[in-house]
Amino acid sequence: MNAHLRKDLEKLKVEILKVATSVEENVRKSVKALRELSIPLANQVIDGDRIIDEMEINTEEECLKILALHQPVASDLRFVITVLKINNELEHIGDMAANIAKRVAYIGKNSRVQIPMDLEKMTSRTVYMLKMSVDAFLRNDEFLAVGVCKDDSIVDEENRLTYGNVARGIESDPSAAMTYINYLLVSRALERIADLCTNIAEDVIYMKRSMIVRHNLKEAIAKIESEQP
Repeated sequence: MNAHLRKDLEKLKVEILKVATSVEENVRKSVKALRELSIPLANQVIDGDRIIDEMEINTEEECLKILALHQPVASDLRFVITVLKINNELEHIGDMAANIAKRVAYIGKNSRVQIPMDLEKMTSRTVYMLKMSVDAFLRNDEFLAVGVCKDDSIVDEENRLTYGNVARGIESDPSAAMTYINYLLVSRALERIADLCTNIAEDVIYMKRSMIVRHNLKEAIAKIESEQP
């Protein structure tokens, strides 16, 4: 590999790390804003999403520049492709954090209902999955990525339970329907963040093993785990 390509790849890694750090910070803030029903903190998240959008565009442009100038192959090509995909997924996670923040004002004004979800479990697991998926990328660790993929079912189940709780809450108190729906939108956003973290983990497996696993994830996990030392 020539020195110019190596320098540009290192720069690209720094850029995607900046995006990941900003997104993780915004997700944590959105969760805190929801727990505390803090409108100022929610507004910080919404403002921060615009910065993340700009960072995502800059990182994509860096990827395209490397592809055009250096025409990388093999592992270097997989790295650039993986960064392109993760960059897009991180931007979507940022959007979901902003969506959660946008629910805070309404919920704060109408918080008399019992929260129809295990808020602590869902938020802590989602934040953990985000951190682990980024760590898996930085360490090039497919075993860590597998752990993220397996955690997704936990958030899926909590989201499913929330749907049932919301339906029962609306049935018992129709006047609070919009509050329950806002909580449901929060749950859906958290579930979507978990899905995107799983996508990042799948991207890491692709980068490490050149395996596209999104359509046969269970088989890929079994194969990887069988090889774990």
